[in-house]
Amino acid sequence: MSVSDETTTVSDGILLSDAAASKVKALLEQEGRDDLALRVAVQPGGCSGLRYQLFFDERSLDGDVVKDFGGVKVVTDRMSAPYLGGASVDFVDTIEKQGFTIDNPNATGSCACGDSFS
Repeated sequence: MSVSDETTTVSDGILLSDAAASKVKALLEQEGRDDLALRVAVQPGGCSGLRYQLFFDERSLDGDVVKDFGGVKVVTDRMSAPYLGGASVDFVDTIEKQGFTIDNPNATGSCACGDSFS
């Protein structure tokens, strides 16, 4: 990724990797619903002050930032969007770990559990 790509990424909001998009599609197929979006939010809490929340949502809130990744809708509320600019969501499936991960350039610190940031 070049420097200009990284600049575009930051101004373009959250990114979803191909692996994460595939996993979200598979989960939505299991649910049997095509009206849900993956909502990525930041909430107060955790050891470092803020924590991520990822969940399926059918709601459309005023000020939502919506992006489409190959048919997967990713929604961020207007309060969370500034914390998530340039963040990338990936899905990891290894012997050590399975689940969604968030790489956020806006996080200045995190705790050992990896679930919260500041």
